[in-house]
Amino acid sequence: MSAIDVSEALLEEAKNFLDITWEDEDTDKKLKGQLRRGIAYITGKTGVAETSFESASEDVNYRAQELLFNYLLYDRAGAIDQFKKNYSSDILSLRMKWEVENAAKSDS
Repeated sequence: MSAIDVSEALLEEAKNFLDITWEDEDTDKKLKGQLRRGIAYITGKTGVAETSFESASEDVNYRAQELLFNYLLYDRAGAIDQFKKNYSSDILSLRMKWEVENAAKSDS
């Protein structure tokens, strides 16, 4: 698996979601690590592309980004196990939606 690249735009959106209004290199570094872990977890469970988190312009991307940002909340609280439990149906729903959209694209 290749290294997951976290864009500055995604980092800024995550900081806005988490109400991080200060500039700090260490905070950014930690948040990028959390974003990478979240992207890896969600893509592993749903199959969505790593690029799905960058833009919330499509429904799948919006759902993927929403899950990622909620993952961050739980990760920052040290409660990833609770995230997995609380969001299992959302993860399954995203996986099914992704599979349906990909099947529709391959039929075209």
